[in-house]
Amino acid sequence: MKLIKLDAIDSTNDFLKGISSLPETVNFTVVTAEVQTKGRGQMGQKWESEKGKNLIMSILVRDFFQDINLLFHLNIAFALAVIEVLENYKVPELSIKWPNDIMSYSKKIGGILIENSIKSDGAIESIIGLGLNVNQTDFSDLPKASSLAVLCEVEFDRELILELIVKKFKQKINLWQENELFFWNYYSQLLFKKGVPMPFADEKGIHFMGIIQGVSSVGKLQVLLEDDSVEDFDIKEIQLLY
Repeated sequence: MKLIKLDAIDSTNDFLKGISSLPETVNFTVVTAEVQTKGRGQMGQKWESEKGKNLIMSILVRDFFQDINLLFHLNIAFALAVIEVLENYKVPELSIKWPNDIMSYSKKIGGILIENSIKSDGAIESIIGLGLNVNQTDFSDLPKASSLAVLCEVEFDRELILELIVKKFKQKINLWQENELFFWNYYSQLLFKKGVPMPFADEKGIHFMGIIQGVSSVGKLQVLLEDDSVEDFDIKEIQLLY
């Protein structure tokens, strides 16, 4: 694993994108930062983190797949890697809030942002960003957030967590083909609020009730509606209210 450590950067994803074409930027190059001034999550939401307390990282992935329709496989592989590492640390009640939030109980402890690009030769290159709340304990302005330190009441080694996540992620990629169905089922079982009647809002802000059933082959959320139909939603089309 090639590791680039930064003190402060606007975005580790943007930094890694900027150096991805350099010959020394090999597959699985990782960039970390003590603080990120323009961290962002899904749909451009800002990700705020206390300096030196959390794990802020991006990892470059090449040649995982050749089919653009299989992009969501990467989400599953990385999310499961994070979950399994945290399970080994005995972090309680872990789940994945579709598509890429890492939850403990009903608190968000991490978020994943994957950005894909197609090169001129058709190759797909992905940059996976992870923000994981590790040793931060003040969430007075973020009532739905928590951290490993708050949940487990101990301080954690951020660099060790990073190494374990990258190692577990590589294992997932190497085992993907023969274990694809198992990984999909595992991801589905971990979905936050799956099988529970929950309120949602659509892209127009209209509220409705539904029950999460799973995720489609292209990564859309499958929701059972009140008329007993199951509809697939993209990330911009639905918001879980909790």
